[in-house]
Amino acid sequence: MTEHASSSSSSDPLEAPEAAAISSYNQGLTPLHPPQKSLIRIRMIIRSLVLLALALVAEIALWVQLGASPGLVLIPASLLAFLQILVLPHRIYRRWGYDMGDEQLRVLRGFLWRTDTIVPFNRIQHIDVAQGPLQRLFGLSTLIVHTAGTHNSIVTLPGLATVDAEAMRETIKSHIRQDMI
Repeated sequence: MTEHASSSSSSDPLEAPEAAAISSYNQGLTPLHPPQKSLIRIRMIIRSLVLLALALVAEIALWVQLGASPGLVLIPASLLAFLQILVLPHRIYRRWGYDMGDEQLRVLRGFLWRTDTIVPFNRIQHIDVAQGPLQRLFGLSTLIVHTAGTHNSIVTLPGLATVDAEAMRETIKSHIRQDMI
């Protein structure tokens, strides 16, 4: 993967240092559908609620068992939940991109660990378009590509508008049919 330098402006001062790295990382790729960011935020809220519930249980257990001072677990958990809800969704969203070329699908993803997957159309076995209840609420779908082989044989691309995911599926199907002829 080659990186290209590019200038980018960001309104969030927390993201300014990484803006150039992200723009070169996603150079030439199509971003996910914008409602995907809201879906990521909702998932982070659910995770944060679970985290805070567990932290509250731990806080009560420490207070009852050891007489520990209040806030020992709940304050750090609250800070983590705050960051998880306000900062991570935008950064995770910006770290996804895809490109559907004439002969292949490229999916680039990753916040801490980056993965750049290229799937040649002639390796695709079948394609699914999946949609969970939260995705349905936002009009989003996930394109699931099953390829030949065993290692990384399933490639998922979430955050697509449902009509786009279905159109991509049909385009890939037509490429597969042409290769079979």
